[in-house]
Amino acid sequence: MSPSHSVDAIDGPYAWFRLAIATLLSTLGGAGMWAVVVVLPAVQADYGVDRADASIPYALTMLGFAAGNVFIGRWVDRFGIFRPVIGSAFALGAGFALAALSTDIWTFSLAQGFLIGTGTAATFGPLLADLSHFFEKRRGIAVAAAACGNYLAGVLWPSFIQWSFTFTDWRSTYFMIAAICVVTMVPLSFFLRRPPPIRTDIPSGASASFGLKQANMSPRALQGLLVLAGLGCCVAMSMPQVHIVAYCVDLGYGVARGADMLAIMVGAGVVSRLASGLLADKIGGVKTLLIGSIGQCLALFLYLPFDGLASLYLVSLIFGLAQGGIVPSYAVIVREYLPAREAGQRVGFVIMATVLGMALGGWMSGWIYDLTGSYEAAFVNGIAWNFLNIGVMVLILMRGRERAAAA
Repeated sequence: MSPSHSVDAIDGPYAWFRLAIATLLSTLGGAGMWAVVVVLPAVQADYGVDRADASIPYALTMLGFAAGNVFIGRWVDRFGIFRPVIGSAFALGAGFALAALSTDIWTFSLAQGFLIGTGTAATFGPLLADLSHFFEKRRGIAVAAAACGNYLAGVLWPSFIQWSFTFTDWRSTYFMIAAICVVTMVPLSFFLRRPPPIRTDIPSGASASFGLKQANMSPRALQGLLVLAGLGCCVAMSMPQVHIVAYCVDLGYGVARGADMLAIMVGAGVVSRLASGLLADKIGGVKTLLIGSIGQCLALFLYLPFDGLASLYLVSLIFGLAQGGIVPSYAVIVREYLPAREAGQRVGFVIMATVLGMALGGWMSGWIYDLTGSYEAAFVNGIAWNFLNIGVMVLILMRGRERAAAA
């Protein structure tokens, strides 16, 4: 057995090198999540559609991203990550090119959803699931660091697009992104050809149906609870992330202040992800996620009484520091409690739930605002969904303790 396939490769030098490659690929592939947001005004003007129709490409991108995490995750479980990442590079290249050539908003939307959205998916959940096989003692920080690529993409790609707009239009910019994705991602993917290490240090049958930890419930039941938790936390998470700019406009602070608060959330989210990864290596994924969820709930409560400008900046910082580590913690939990051979599809299912939660929460908050004329009830709605997430994590912890006591 070669060293790269044995347990000696876990937490070793190649694992950390693989982490660096995964983070780069996540940052590059993240173009699919951010580009459509930046070019939306230009696309709307080009096609002469209203804001609702112009928002359809983003919605389809998110749906493609959600579905891709599941289906590509299954592919990764069977064939490894190498071919999915190669496919992702060409899907992004083709998607951005076809979107640039589109003649109407519907063709543009289909390119965004079927090619760009699914192409981006391969560089998030499936990539995190694959990476988790190469780490054990440092799995939390490794997964969290790779997940930061999505946030780094939110810094890199909008800046690149804004720079390109100084000398060209959105169509030429999309062609450039298509070329960059193919030229950079294809060579990087070849560094991921090694299969995950084969575990020879676990007793026979120890993880045939479960991970190294058990929650005293079936894998299907635990998977369902994690999907429910992912939906709940991200419905809550979406309230500030999607509506903070509009909220600031309503309060009379303007768009720029809201954009600054959103940037603070994203920046603090990077710190949160890394810190949560370190914490997960010490206390486990469930407790880490529970701490982040409680912090997020506290921040949502703080938005209710405090609406001064300085207060909103501070609360947005607290929110970012709390929420950033939540989503990567699900990948850690899956690897702790569920079969390793099914990590790709199971992580994909939970990531899909979080994406759908963001989409549902963003729409629901706007709907509540239309009904009530303010965001106060929308914050309360987010808090209620956050309690659902907290309840699921407490239940998993309690069932685990019951099993330990019975043993």
